[in-house]
Amino acid sequence: MSHSNISIFVPHKGCPNDCSFCNQRAISGQMTSATPKDVEDAVETAIKYKVDPKNTEIAFFGGSFTAIKREDMLSLLTAAKHFLDIYKFKGIRISTRPDCINEDILSILKNYGVTAIELGAQSMNDDVLLANHRGHTADDVRDASKLIKEYGFELGLQMMTGLYKSDFQKDEQTALEIIEIKPDTVRIYPTVVLKNTHLGYLQEMGEYIAPTAEDSASFCAKLLQMFEKENIKVIKLGLHSSETVESDMIGGAYHPAFRELCEGEIYLTKILEKLSAKDKNQQYVIYVNKKVLSKAKGQQKRNEKALKNQGFHCIIKGKENLEEFQIEVTETI
Repeated sequence: MSHSNISIFVPHKGCPNDCSFCNQRAISGQMTSATPKDVEDAVETAIKYKVDPKNTEIAFFGGSFTAIKREDMLSLLTAAKHFLDIYKFKGIRISTRPDCINEDILSILKNYGVTAIELGAQSMNDDVLLANHRGHTADDVRDASKLIKEYGFELGLQMMTGLYKSDFQKDEQTALEIIEIKPDTVRIYPTVVLKNTHLGYLQEMGEYIAPTAEDSASFCAKLLQMFEKENIKVIKLGLHSSETVESDMIGGAYHPAFRELCEGEIYLTKILEKLSAKDKNQQYVIYVNKKVLSKAKGQQKRNEKALKNQGFHCIIKGKENLEEFQIEVTETI
């Protein structure tokens, strides 16, 4: 059974920096920070809808959880641990900054039942981190990751692509350095330019243009395969769909089904590899797992159209007992 999160947002609370890309109200759709009552309401609602506790985490996202006032952090942890003990949830997941982790904090988190910690690394290039006002270095990411693993927590790392002063070559190097750290999970966020951010200002001044969703999808498809090859699970790819993000977005790589765009790119690449030595005068049937047929065809059948534009006459069909991304090609009679 897949695991899920009961998500409680602490937007921008505790963050010591205003990062170039950050508008947490737009990202989370929430202005105010969480309270213990919010934790109670979220958990009780999840229980009402028959969530499976042993496969569910109580998750604090949005801001830098370990940088908020200690009393606020402890009150939220106390509320979460109460339900952890009652319903036997899988654990508590938090997200924070690499420079807001130390042994004292990790001991507290361990005592309150935190099981997974995600760090907003964003880039492993110090020049990119500096240009985007991150306020930490790549070494901070390495050091915090090492400590988190030593304390026995599940480690997640978050990276962004297309940031100011970065490019896809630097972003690929970030992915390679994250792979060296060996986190359990990764989230990949292509840059979305929001109103009332420094990136928004840079875009208005003509100093920065974020990659589009299409360009980012092609690149992130490559990253997805890199991480999965190393058995690092990509648990999020692209910002979650939100009316607030859509209304505040002024550029960049937002798409409500961004991961599906990336997976469609992978299917197109693999199909073209299979067809590379084939005769374009022949017609072919491309078989994929029937559960992923829509991904293989691409959104609005873009992959079928791309194959046609390259001179291949193909029909993509679903088939039982094929693995994800497994492709079979047969000639039509």
